[in-house]
Amino acid sequence: MSDLLLQLEGIHTHIGAYHILHGVNLAIPRGELTMLLGRNGAGKTTTLRTIMGLWQASQGRVIFNGQDITRKHTPHIAGLNIAYVPENMGIFSDLTVKENMLLAARQAKHASQIDPARLQWIFKLFPAVEKFWNHPAGKLSGGQKQMLAVSRAIVEPRELLIIDEPSKGLAPVMINNMIQAFAQLKASGVTILLVEQNIHFAKQLGDSVAVMDNGQVVYAGRMQALAEDEALQQSLLGLTL
Repeated sequence: MSDLLLQLEGIHTHIGAYHILHGVNLAIPRGELTMLLGRNGAGKTTTLRTIMGLWQASQGRVIFNGQDITRKHTPHIAGLNIAYVPENMGIFSDLTVKENMLLAARQAKHASQIDPARLQWIFKLFPAVEKFWNHPAGKLSGGQKQMLAVSRAIVEPRELLIIDEPSKGLAPVMINNMIQAFAQLKASGVTILLVEQNIHFAKQLGDSVAVMDNGQVVYAGRMQALAEDEALQQSLLGLTL
């Protein structure tokens, strides 16, 4: 297995009076796509938000590239070449697709300054981004907005992509397009941590997998091993891959 890019060590997170994460241990291998699975309310989104500093861990450590980022603020964490796509996508509806992309391209003040080769690569991954370049982002379909959200995250090279349920609410054809795009992203060498409920999506893309329940990681291993063990799937997730 490759070395680890991101590690969570005994992470506890409280939100107000609620104790959400109970000692989460998570290891994200460099250059792989790690799936974070679990039932609704298991703590998956809270884990992502804690990594990004949107919620502060009350105990434990988050280590990225050998650096302790547990107490760092979100802008500092994002500046380490980590991109986060939340479940709600965070699209600016009143801005055009181009303007949304420009906001994410921190090195560019004008759209013409976005790396043209990288932009063409994104257009091949997500043709809708090019097709609706000058359209208001709020007019896009749900699947197109999701494509825009991922495109913003990769408009500049990132070392780690953290994405929360990219296939949620998408039609099957859009899910297949998203699977193909993530396969290409993975092949480019970027490390990806992906929360997902669509098991077909997870099985197609995952290298490593961690399963959460009640605010803890209750299983971690190779995605293929979980996909081939129906009894384990049933005990962890109550379903069959």
